[in-house]
Amino acid sequence: MYRIIDGKAVSRQVKEQVRLETEELKKKGITPGLAVIIVGEDPASQVYVRNKEKACEEVGFYSEKFALPENTTQQELNNLVKELNGRKEINGILCQLPLPSHLDDKEVINLINPIKDVDAFHPVNVGAIMIGDYNFLPCTPAGVMELIHSTGVDVTGKKAVVMGRSNIVGKPMAMLLLHENATVEIVHSKTKDLASVTREADILVAAIGKAKFVTADMVKDGAVVIDVGMDRDENGKLCGDVDFEGVKDKCSYITPVPGGVGPMTISMLMKNTLTAAEIQNGIK
Repeated sequence: MYRIIDGKAVSRQVKEQVRLETEELKKKGITPGLAVIIVGEDPASQVYVRNKEKACEEVGFYSEKFALPENTTQQELNNLVKELNGRKEINGILCQLPLPSHLDDKEVINLINPIKDVDAFHPVNVGAIMIGDYNFLPCTPAGVMELIHSTGVDVTGKKAVVMGRSNIVGKPMAMLLLHENATVEIVHSKTKDLASVTREADILVAAIGKAKFVTADMVKDGAVVIDVGMDRDENGKLCGDVDFEGVKDKCSYITPVPGGVGPMTISMLMKNTLTAAEIQNGIK
């Protein structure tokens, strides 16, 4: 019998802990501050930014949104990042991706002070994750680990398969599982006989961006299945990379879409911003 991992419930717990710690910081005269930069009118990005503003309010952070027009130049964007690097009340800087095609996201990420890089995309932070000595973790993989921990499943010694090799989810996800002593394999579009690999996974993390790609014949009996996908099915309905209805009865635990990994990403952003504020004020 499968059990659903309730991302909304775990997310609430993380945010509540951040709110309580923020109250303690405020007694010392410190309010964590997050700056969110959005360029252009991408509807999905607009929704994400609104959700981040709402989360900041819930946990007691100071937040500023910088909504820049579509035709913003690289120099204008770079100058804003440099200005925010120098502002003491801003502890975290987040540039909402994707950027319009004429802008270079790598250039922007590299400009953010690593100690304010609450997305953990800067090469310094990526390197720190590789060696296991980090201040921040990328929000989605960190959220996945929180969900796995919420089940009580011990990762040590388990075979974990990560589907997808993106810099934002797949690669850091593999490193976090490895840091907790899983035996990790990454599969991707060029993997031969992919299903034979996924069928061996005690923990299967799907992050490939293909609607309902993972079917029951690709899943081991009793596996923990984490669906990072945010896709649309043939009827335009939101779904994940996993065929939930087909797969659920083979799992011990499974995340739904929506309501699984999604809520965790913003909660972990709040956690990272709190950590950044503590480090910058000499508390951590």
